[in-house]
Amino acid sequence: MKKTGELAFVFGVLFLAVPVFYTPVLYAQSTDSQVPSLKGMTLNGATGLYTVPSGRIGWERSADVGLDFGGSFNFIEHNGIVKTGLSLFKWVEVTAAVDFQPMDDNYPANPRAGLRWSFDDDEFDNDLVFGVKVQFPTGKTAVALGGNVQALSRDEHWKAAGQIYVAATYGGSFFDWPAEVSAALGYTFTEESHKDIDFGMGFDMVLMPDVLKNFVHWVVDYSNFSYSVDSVGTNTWYRGALNTGIRVDLASIPALKKYKFIVDLMFLDILDDDDSLLGGGGRTIGVNLAFGLPLK
Repeated sequence: MKKTGELAFVFGVLFLAVPVFYTPVLYAQSTDSQVPSLKGMTLNGATGLYTVPSGRIGWERSADVGLDFGGSFNFIEHNGIVKTGLSLFKWVEVTAAVDFQPMDDNYPANPRAGLRWSFDDDEFDNDLVFGVKVQFPTGKTAVALGGNVQALSRDEHWKAAGQIYVAATYGGSFFDWPAEVSAALGYTFTEESHKDIDFGMGFDMVLMPDVLKNFVHWVVDYSNFSYSVDSVGTNTWYRGALNTGIRVDLASIPALKKYKFIVDLMFLDILDDDDSLLGGGGRTIGVNLAFGLPLK
């Protein structure tokens, strides 16, 4: 009965969140043609900002079947992520990511995951994240229900975690520069019975469109969750994490307009010093790449 009550609470929160997220569109100067949505990939492969998923899917209007590939590398923590996403029927997205994490006895993992580093410095542990997102037909405001399952490898054992969320994205402008705002509200589960309520919000804004056209975007997000429970470089379990960066749309080049080709220079967890609590993480820098093509 207790678990049934918890699940009822979760789905009740998500159900009530949909109209809450939908309301801001009444106050935004929303025009689909004004806002060139890049549909970039988060660190775990879902369409969105850096850690905050958006209400969009990768090929929601342009292809019945679209395939995305991506990769991220953290220059300070030296972890790399390889990810892929498949968009189906213009309203469903399925994603997968492999997080290659370096082993270091002096660098603890997220304590909420109940895990610790254990092997030699020159070895890697591989975490897996599988996600799905379903978009609702809500008009100009993109709203989606999504979730992911995480398989976390530590000390030669696997631990599981998961997240469900509702995300919304709506368009507007800031100083006449096109922008999209995304927000996500969800719930995270772990084997250690942590049941955290998740919230994140951010925006993707075109910089100087009169000069730079749609090539350069400024991306910012803040959340109390990261791309996985056992993340590297975005230690949201401490004070949350503010991430920002420059997103370059190479598909604005006419010869590449049929494809998705995005390059991010990311500054992650920029408000926290690298000597933060338990010596885990702090501000870091990385790159994020996404390439996609329509299949049908």
